[in-house]
Amino acid sequence: MQYRRDYTEGATYFFTVVMFRRLPLLGSREAVAILRESIRAEKMRRPFQIDAMVILPDHIHAIWTLPPDDADYSIRWRNIKRTFTQKIEPEKRPSVFGSRQRKGEQAIWQRRFWEHRIRTESDFNHHVDYIHYNPVKHGLVMRPVDWQYSSIHRYIQQGILTPDWGADCVINIPDATGYE
Repeated sequence: MQYRRDYTEGATYFFTVVMFRRLPLLGSREAVAILRESIRAEKMRRPFQIDAMVILPDHIHAIWTLPPDDADYSIRWRNIKRTFTQKIEPEKRPSVFGSRQRKGEQAIWQRRFWEHRIRTESDFNHHVDYIHYNPVKHGLVMRPVDWQYSSIHRYIQQGILTPDWGADCVINIPDATGYE
């Protein structure tokens, strides 16, 4: 099967990247630190802007904006995933079987990721809300601000959101957001 991806230079994209079999491999401070370092290293090699992001135990949501002359988000995700995998101690990696074993792959990440090109300001805002509200949606916290691994803290610091955003009401996010 061939997947059709949108590669528009300089565009802004929403991503969902999932751990293999939804294992909670990002559920520790150590794993999040390794992921953050993997992202920093890739940003040094191939710059991009992280507009919003949340790291949950079994998946990541992010919005990136690429440089004006660049559309290659796939290589960035491949390198981030590879660097993260290399830094995970072998004894902490899940066992590998079947086609992954035959192909010499690890059982850390799902092979693919979801991507959606952001086309409008409202599309951007809905996806940012989706990212920041996701820990509440998954029952990890009662208030978005209580999730440590979220760009909501930057948005609050910049005065874009208040600390009580999403705490006392359900955030209205269109049904298709995050599931395109």
